[in-house]
Amino acid sequence: MNPVFADLPTTVFERMSALARVHDAVNLGQGFPDDPGPADIRAVGAQALIAGNNQYPPMMGLPELRAAIAVHYGRHQGLALDAEREVMVTSGATEALAGALMALIEPGDEVVLFAPMYDAYLPLVRRAGGVPRIVPLQPPAFRLEEAALAEAFSPRTRVVLLNNPLNPSATLFGADDLARLAAVCRRFDVIAVCDEVWEHVVFDGARHLPLMALPGMRERTVKIGSAGKIFSLTGWKVGFVMADAGLMRVLAKAHQFLTFTTPPNLQAAVAYGLAKDEAYFTGMRAGYARARDRLAEGLSGLGYRVLPAQATWFLNIDITPFGGDDVAFCEALVSRHRVAAIPVSAFYPGGAVRHLARLCFAKADATIDRALERMADARRSAV
Repeated sequence: MNPVFADLPTTVFERMSALARVHDAVNLGQGFPDDPGPADIRAVGAQALIAGNNQYPPMMGLPELRAAIAVHYGRHQGLALDAEREVMVTSGATEALAGALMALIEPGDEVVLFAPMYDAYLPLVRRAGGVPRIVPLQPPAFRLEEAALAEAFSPRTRVVLLNNPLNPSATLFGADDLARLAAVCRRFDVIAVCDEVWEHVVFDGARHLPLMALPGMRERTVKIGSAGKIFSLTGWKVGFVMADAGLMRVLAKAHQFLTFTTPPNLQAAVAYGLAKDEAYFTGMRAGYARARDRLAEGLSGLGYRVLPAQATWFLNIDITPFGGDDVAFCEALVSRHRVAAIPVSAFYPGGAVRHLARLCFAKADATIDRALERMADARRSAV
């Protein structure tokens, strides 16, 4: 068996979810909303399933969805995309990431990664033959520092993989961070694979800035988005890939031999959703911001140290007062107090940061309040 996968341990997400089931815990560990998603989008998907074509759709995606993606990103991020040559639909963002890394990396190429990182990144890079160069970002700011970038990049660097907004830190890279990264990409002729699935889930008036929009990055960026995150429909697994036509020709070949295509009824529904007016997007952000504030203010009132959350469905607490071991804290929290969280060290290869625990706030008020009641007990007993 291939050692990249055969030697992988059980993920912390599986372990914490299993413990949550065993202890009947409030699960704030796994990142999915309580809400079923927009009713009108689900209705379009259901109708397309019954009345539409259920045979193979085009490999690159339904033309109406590719056109909707191009229009959507022109409207929301000012990107000029050719729907025919620069847009592709995948079965989720993880497939898009896997395909991009397979298409762009040759064995021995170096790939710059930033920790904390989505747990799929490292095995996908290694399976593609890449040599990871990991840059640990330091809380609470999680900035891209000039010196760290200079040390990580070299003439052997082929790809940099950036998650912005960043999960699990719930931070948003600003113009200064992105300008520093763009400069080093241009200097070393590096392709940036940008996992931007949280681009619409940003708060407090912030706006997502795509790396693709910066000078000299249009032709060297692979931008990846997710309908699952935009519409709170994580089970649908509809991803978007946007890239210069020269890159897209190779990206499409990798996709062709992975999933090949994506359910057409879901594509039709996502095309409808992407055309929704601004009220949907502002309302969605406002709803999640309200849930964030409910959890953050509740935790702060109990005496927990809560880090700022600028984006995503997550916030972090500093568990230093509880001993500073995030794995021990999360295991005690779920087993003794029946609240599941995720130790942030799981997102750092080697566990470089061990004093943060991640909680998901994309939940109903009653779920958040139940978790807060139990975390009050945890605080009183010091877990």
